[in-house]
Amino acid sequence: MTDAIRIPDNLRPVDGRFGSGPSKVRPEAVEALAAVSRTYLGTSHRQPTVKDQVARLRRSMAEFFTAPDGYEVIISNGGTSAFWETAAFGLIRDRAQLAEFGEFGGKFRKAVADAPFLAAPSVRQAPGGQAAFLAAEPGVDTYASVHNETSTGVAVPVRRPDGADPDALVLTDATSGAGGLDVDLTQTDVYYFAPQKAFGSDGGLWIALMSPAALDRAAAIKASGRYIPQFLDLVTAIEQSRLEQTYNTPALATVFLAAEQTAWMNAQGGLAWSTKRSAESAAVIYGWAGRSSYATPFVTDPAIRSNVVATIDFADGVDAAAIAKVLRANGIVDTEPYRKLGRNQLRVALYPTVDSADVEALTQSIDYVVERL
Repeated sequence: MTDAIRIPDNLRPVDGRFGSGPSKVRPEAVEALAAVSRTYLGTSHRQPTVKDQVARLRRSMAEFFTAPDGYEVIISNGGTSAFWETAAFGLIRDRAQLAEFGEFGGKFRKAVADAPFLAAPSVRQAPGGQAAFLAAEPGVDTYASVHNETSTGVAVPVRRPDGADPDALVLTDATSGAGGLDVDLTQTDVYYFAPQKAFGSDGGLWIALMSPAALDRAAAIKASGRYIPQFLDLVTAIEQSRLEQTYNTPALATVFLAAEQTAWMNAQGGLAWSTKRSAESAAVIYGWAGRSSYATPFVTDPAIRSNVVATIDFADGVDAAAIAKVLRANGIVDTEPYRKLGRNQLRVALYPTVDSADVEALTQSIDYVVERL
């Protein structure tokens, strides 16, 4: 039955990509990459052709986030998963407090808990759809939270815990929040993410805006003699970034597309523009769900409801998996929920690249499909 449903052209989005990562890549960025492919792709990452793009990416990121004095943009390979391990080896001195309220916060918690050279972490947890918050605690030298939990669609403000030790670091996993949610970098020492979300690129790279305190902590831990695998050596990543390169060969297309996307967002108005654009899309889909007789936002508290990843629950008797299957057959893709959450819902990316008019068309398409299912 689902194979027979054809959504009318006038109801469908112009661009049907709503994946939470990898996310929509602008065609203009791909065209720009193609234009330089003969002189850029397939060249040495130690040469100016590539180093110029790394420098462009670092400068654009610093501009986009209005990096405070002394903060540096550090880049290396491996994506956010690699940075979790890098942080365990190179930023946590002894004991961390972690906020866990979804799959990705849980993965960092495991990386820290499994490290035999660190004390057992303090963990503040909340079930899916709710938020956990950091709080000052004696003996904690590193606090870590997620800006936006991609698996559940929960977003929390980035802020230092009141009363924390002055030399304690704050680490913020911003993989799906960076670029679509507002942030004051003075409230965190490391704001890290991968570029396959709001920054319209591929994965495999991590980008971190690091404070002077975080840079100093990394140097001090390495100087202490702690064993650090070379691939996860944060000081090496810092030193190589200052040379406008990465220690290992990066995916050149990823570097270029991230730089192109960041330059594009800066040209539109920077972080203020991109957060407004995501908020407009969020208003569309949450407004629709609030009016619907069969759909409702999974995150019940509007204060922590994400503007970049919307999770929408469906009533019993309305099969979200069937809706997603029909949407995909009609060119509207990657609306399936996070697999481990196990809910009857759809998950929709609202990154700045996504046009709010396409989000509106998506809601109309869902209504059309539900009526026929």
